[in-house]
Amino acid sequence: MAINNDSERIVSTTEQNEDTRIEYSLRPKTLSEYIGQTNVKENLKVYIEAAKQRGEPLDHVLFYGPPGLGKTTLAGIIANEMSVNIRITSGPAIEKPGDLAALLTNLSQNDILFVDEIHRLSRSVEEILYPAMEDYALDIIIGKGPSARSIRLDLPKFTLIGATTRAGSLAAPLRDRFGIINRLEIYKPEELATIVERSAGILGIGVDSGGAMEIAMRSRGTPRIANRLLKRVRDFAQVDGGGFITRSAAEDALNRLDIDSLGLDAIDKRMLMTVIDYYGGGPVGVETLAATIGEEAGTVEDVYEPYLMQIGFISRTPRGRVVTPAAYEHFGIPFGGSERTEQQKF
Repeated sequence: MAINNDSERIVSTTEQNEDTRIEYSLRPKTLSEYIGQTNVKENLKVYIEAAKQRGEPLDHVLFYGPPGLGKTTLAGIIANEMSVNIRITSGPAIEKPGDLAALLTNLSQNDILFVDEIHRLSRSVEEILYPAMEDYALDIIIGKGPSARSIRLDLPKFTLIGATTRAGSLAAPLRDRFGIINRLEIYKPEELATIVERSAGILGIGVDSGGAMEIAMRSRGTPRIANRLLKRVRDFAQVDGGGFITRSAAEDALNRLDIDSLGLDAIDKRMLMTVIDYYGGGPVGVETLAATIGEEAGTVEDVYEPYLMQIGFISRTPRGRVVTPAAYEHFGIPFGGSERTEQQKF
């Protein structure tokens, strides 16, 4: 049976329609309100203050790391702290050089252009971007053939903020033009619990510290997932628990959503148990595994595997994927054996 599309998973890091509806209201507006990413935040404070004192735009900034950690939020905070406007777009939306030229020529002095998924810019657009970032100028070709000529159009000084989940996919000339490069790290449960309590306050949801921590522990280190789980747990607490989220209420709701203590959902469990049941724990090639669970190999590699590798449940070897002893222990199965009782099956 095919695995559900990732966009339908409650623990997906991909932005969903319901996230868009409330994320704006939950996003912090200043660095002092922003929770987590302490080193990045402290360094940005210095860079922003220095740029403001000099009356210059901030150096071009690149944020990279897994989705859902707050790259877009930080871009908005920088614009707010610098007291400038921000234009938001994405790499796939800029299809040709003319699209980029239109965006850049409409910026005002010191404004910010935020490009999400910047690694997906086309090569022709990237080449236009290089002089724009370095010299604040656009080189435009007018005409065709022998009569063609190049003119240089001056741009207002601006800051480009790029966000990517794949820093390795960025062309070296583009990456080298960013003066500030920051990696966003997975959040600790304590930081996520603070985010849950803050979001609950904004949304008018009653939650105690135990309930916030239970949600945080199952949120895969990602604020986007934490906020999504908070809303779902609220529904269960409202109907079954008087509207207040305690640890027991959160635990009951998340168990009913089939999200376990490590944030694994039914899809994660099925994938792990497939390797254990059918391939003795591995190794198994990704193409074979994908065919067995009815998915594309790229989806397995890009969507399902990263978190399982992050928590040490799957290992990539030259011969294929291997389920680690930690995963066996989590499921209560003796390592090295795939036999399970009917009660252990998912």
